[in-house]
Amino acid sequence: MDISDEPPERMRADSDATAGATTLRRPRTALAMDPSHVESVFPPDVRARLLTTAELLCPGPVTDFSSAAARSVLAEVDVLVTGWGCPEIGTEALDAAPNLRAVIHAAGTVKTFLSPEVHSRGIVVSSAAAANAVPVAEFAFAAIVFGAKRAFSLAGSFRSRRTHRTPADLAAHPWLGTHRLTVGIIGASYTGRRLLGMLGMLDATVLLYDPYVSRAEAEREGWTLVDLDILAATSDVVSIHAPHTPDTHHLLDRRLLDLMRPGTVVVNTARGALVDTDALTEQLVAGRLDAVLDVTSPEPLPPDHPLWTLPNVFLTPHLAGALGNEVGRLGALAVDELARYARGEPFLYPVRHEDLARRA
Repeated sequence: MDISDEPPERMRADSDATAGATTLRRPRTALAMDPSHVESVFPPDVRARLLTTAELLCPGPVTDFSSAAARSVLAEVDVLVTGWGCPEIGTEALDAAPNLRAVIHAAGTVKTFLSPEVHSRGIVVSSAAAANAVPVAEFAFAAIVFGAKRAFSLAGSFRSRRTHRTPADLAAHPWLGTHRLTVGIIGASYTGRRLLGMLGMLDATVLLYDPYVSRAEAEREGWTLVDLDILAATSDVVSIHAPHTPDTHHLLDRRLLDLMRPGTVVVNTARGALVDTDALTEQLVAGRLDAVLDVTSPEPLPPDHPLWTLPNVFLTPHLAGALGNEVGRLGALAVDELARYARGEPFLYPVRHEDLARRA
């Protein structure tokens, strides 16, 4: 069994000589992230829980593991609570942190800063990716509904003409509306799974492509598992929720886009490189497909790129993930995981070494 599947070790106990009781010491904890994010990730109520759950070794976050001040913190720390802008946790930082037993990331992916050596040293890892999935799934759900109603292109016509919609405006689309919609979901990630649940509110057929989901799990969850070609050829809306890995680069390529029926809406809130941008652009310029794109490749697109001005494309500036008052949800999940660790319980949202190759 991988070490990340095992419950974290219990904190060393302190004896209460007068009562004869044994209590768990709060884990010695430090934050490691860009200071500009601390207040939003840990709003007052979440920070209060953090301070009662852990012994915070310094009031502010560590931003450079090589400094003398940081080395003194690392020498004592049991848990690092990381976030956006965390410095790399590699050999030097690990050597300076002999007591480090857990890394809890109050954001999504850990791949940008976490060395594989962390897992090899038996340090358990958790991520708040599940909390970040909440606003992404909400955004994707809204994009599916608005895309199916052709709200973006019709709103553009309304704004430019300032007259009411006409029968010709509606007839210009091969189909319009959410009744008996077929929605194809690519990827049963945290976001994909949450969105699959939300889609139950629609009068829709929902298809799923994910090579890591078994038939047994799909049947248990009530998902209709199909291969990618069938999903592309039969869906009215295709929404992407897979991680970007070497295996998923340009997953939606020219061939799959050609399989889609006229009027299909492509929604991408995952990573731009999952789609062949040139091939998608050709389809969108021709008016054959519609798209709602929160991410692109490159990001942002060049100023003269045709997708900026196409009426059948709605571009947003990578805002589906946690922003504003949504960010505190990440810190709350991280503190929940920290409390589980302090009680000697396994993480609810572990990041296991063997899963990294297929995780975002």
